[in-house]
Amino acid sequence: MNILEIIEKKRDKKELSKEEITYFIKGYTNDTIADYQASALIMAIYLNGMTKQETTNLTIAMANSGQTLDLSSIGEVIVDKHSTGGVGDKVSLILLPLVASLGVSVAKMSGRGLGFTGGTVDKLESIPGYQTGIDISSFIENVKRIGISMISQTLNLAPADKKIYKLRDSISCVESIPLIASSIMSKKIASGAQKIVLDVTCGSGAFMQSKEKAEELASEMIEIGKLANRETICILTNMDEPLGYAVGNSLEVIEAIESLKGEMPEDVKEVVLELGAYMIKLAGKGEDIEENKVRLLKNIANGKGYETFIQLIENQGGDASYIKDINQFPKATYIEKVYSLKEGYIQSMNAKEIGKIVCNLGAGRIQKEDSIDNAVGIVLNKKVSDKVEKDEELLTIYANSKEKLEEAKRRLLEVIKIQDKIVEKPKMILEIMK
Repeated sequence: MNILEIIEKKRDKKELSKEEITYFIKGYTNDTIADYQASALIMAIYLNGMTKQETTNLTIAMANSGQTLDLSSIGEVIVDKHSTGGVGDKVSLILLPLVASLGVSVAKMSGRGLGFTGGTVDKLESIPGYQTGIDISSFIENVKRIGISMISQTLNLAPADKKIYKLRDSISCVESIPLIASSIMSKKIASGAQKIVLDVTCGSGAFMQSKEKAEELASEMIEIGKLANRETICILTNMDEPLGYAVGNSLEVIEAIESLKGEMPEDVKEVVLELGAYMIKLAGKGEDIEENKVRLLKNIANGKGYETFIQLIENQGGDASYIKDINQFPKATYIEKVYSLKEGYIQSMNAKEIGKIVCNLGAGRIQKEDSIDNAVGIVLNKKVSDKVEKDEELLTIYANSKEKLEEAKRRLLEVIKIQDKIVEKPKMILEIMK
């Protein structure tokens, strides 16, 4: 067996065996297969696709290319939640303490944001003292003790995926369903997930712009889950406008705290309840989806979700006084309200463009090594289909540069489209796929 034969086989639209895929992943991970050879194979996969079995074999090979996490000592069914990304997505900060308060063990390894999408780890690190880089034994011990731990991806999980992703990016082969699906699922399997709930976002602020493409990706990941013996449910959610009102690290943490105290935006609530209900079901803690939603709402009303969030923060070195008094979070130098230039109804607010604007304020990274300004961002006052009067407040910008503030103001007024006729409020839950 050699890499040239494998490239030729995929070039000629033939199915690769499990052994051939494993040979490629091992060789590329340990540098015995060159970048130019890997590029040729990735391009052939991009052009010719993969069968379900090929995609599953690729996923498992990538999952086994580095360290894997064994969570069996926790003694509970571990249900992992993953989002394919978006703008204003603070769902994990609300959802995971909430489900943990209902007895579902949460062992969550999260990533950082890159480009216009935010990362859960960055948001957690905007809370002074919170440690996302604790060792694995402490991570597991925390879950055993208080039922939840949320950390960064500290293990060398799926290193083959990291190498292949960089390669795909450099040769314009990112948008391949088998390669995207295997990338996501390899990390979930390597991180010890027994069952998986996936929030597959679609729309202007998501990687999958259309519902059809989101369905195709979800179908692929569900099939991988079946073949890899990991029950997987995909919930397709709308990401045409930012989720909730706040976009920016500290601002999103504040919105998450207020949500756990009962002041949750309706679009966020829809997503949290749907994902949470299925996490509870997969964990074996409740079969009835609607009843599970009622239980989640009850633990918002009685404060148990909020109390679990405080416990999580304190347990990992965070200063919980910031959670109890949100006014302690550092304020941006410039805070300016933006007003509507016309009367009408919000027709659209392109989530991707808003994400880019907030990133330019300093809330996101263009390169992985870029530093983050936790205080900057925007808080919307209106959402799609809302009525707005001329000179009524549209949003507030938080900036630490006057020049960046002015640029953000100009661009936001261009991105937020207002028209005379009312448009329908966006549906958040587009489809449940099992």
